[in-house]
Amino acid sequence: MLGRLADLYGRVRLYNLGFLIFTVGSLLCALSQNGEQLVIFRFLQGSGAALIITNSVAIITDAFPHKELGMGLGISMSAANLGAIAGYTLSGVMITFFSWRSIFLINVPIGIFGTIWGYLQLKEISLKPSGEKFDYAGSVLYCIGLSTMLLALTLGDPLSSRNLTILGGGLVIFIMVIFVELRQKFPTLDVRLFKIRSFAAGNLAAFINSLAFSCGPFLRSLYLQLVLGYSALKTGVLLIPMEIILFILVPISGRMADRYGSRVFSSIGLVLNASALFWFSTLSQKSSYGAVLVSLVLFGLGTALFAPPNTSSIMGAAPQEKRGAAAGIRTTVTQTAGVLSVPFSLLLMTLVMPYNRLSQIVNSTQLNGANEVPMFLKAVNHACFILGIVTLFAIIPSVLRGQREKVNAEVPKS
Repeated sequence: MLGRLADLYGRVRLYNLGFLIFTVGSLLCALSQNGEQLVIFRFLQGSGAALIITNSVAIITDAFPHKELGMGLGISMSAANLGAIAGYTLSGVMITFFSWRSIFLINVPIGIFGTIWGYLQLKEISLKPSGEKFDYAGSVLYCIGLSTMLLALTLGDPLSSRNLTILGGGLVIFIMVIFVELRQKFPTLDVRLFKIRSFAAGNLAAFINSLAFSCGPFLRSLYLQLVLGYSALKTGVLLIPMEIILFILVPISGRMADRYGSRVFSSIGLVLNASALFWFSTLSQKSSYGAVLVSLVLFGLGTALFAPPNTSSIMGAAPQEKRGAAAGIRTTVTQTAGVLSVPFSLLLMTLVMPYNRLSQIVNSTQLNGANEVPMFLKAVNHACFILGIVTLFAIIPSVLRGQREKVNAEVPKS
């Protein structure tokens, strides 16, 4: 929806608005007096972040020529990983020595700088379509359907009768969205974009990979804290090597994809990500951090090879006037998979350990005793092994994405 708004009203304008909303939301989060206020203000902060993330990819796609798009996206991802490195180190320190409010307050000066810098430096270069109207019906149904499905998969036991009923209702609404959008002249969710093979294949590969890959930080943190006994601060610091690899390699990977295409690099990246998960599934109580480091290196290499080429393939296949919508779809696909990843990993772990006990362990980050470690570790290993298999399935659409689409190719008519 936000991507479609950007196509209509300007990507830079909404990008700058996103920074402003994010900054105000962060300040309000820091000032919140209870849990209800924090949830509301986090929603506001997240709305601003969504505007930034969605439009940044579209702005970069507009600014870089097609033959350099992978490099441009790689540089952007490298900057994001630099932020992740800072987050791993600073967040633990700030929570330890200051209150939780400091996590939100630090965003305020950064957000003010970003808002002013974006307003002064960024120029609108995309062409706004004339005579097109915003699709309110499709947008409302889309938000309701997606929110309903996410609620069913994140609220309690995903296999309970209540959650399955909610999920079924969400699926029905989402099917309605597809039929409504196919009849719209200017749809919010332009399903016709999925007739472009590179766009459809790239998004499918991204969804599968994100579903499995996003479980990684969750499962690695549980392993390091509950099995190896590390503190939360130490765990965050020990995860930094993967981000360093990404910071260094993603611009190089993007540049190589510009020169040789996306299929080979994306597919090799998926193989490495799957290998990282398979390796992690073999760790035991006696494993050292060195063994964990192997999986972090494989994850770093795999993601560096997959992410920039795959994103370049998706965005490069979208027509210029649809890039906001394309970026919105790409962001929704990866973020939805990321949200689903934790309940999905818990679901896989329930094949070994009861859900109620797993939920208690995750919420408290504490085991009842040493006798629970073997079963919990078996659940983690089991989940990682299945997630590795899931990642391998993403190779199929990655390989079948075809040759590079022509720049500004037309959307196939329905």
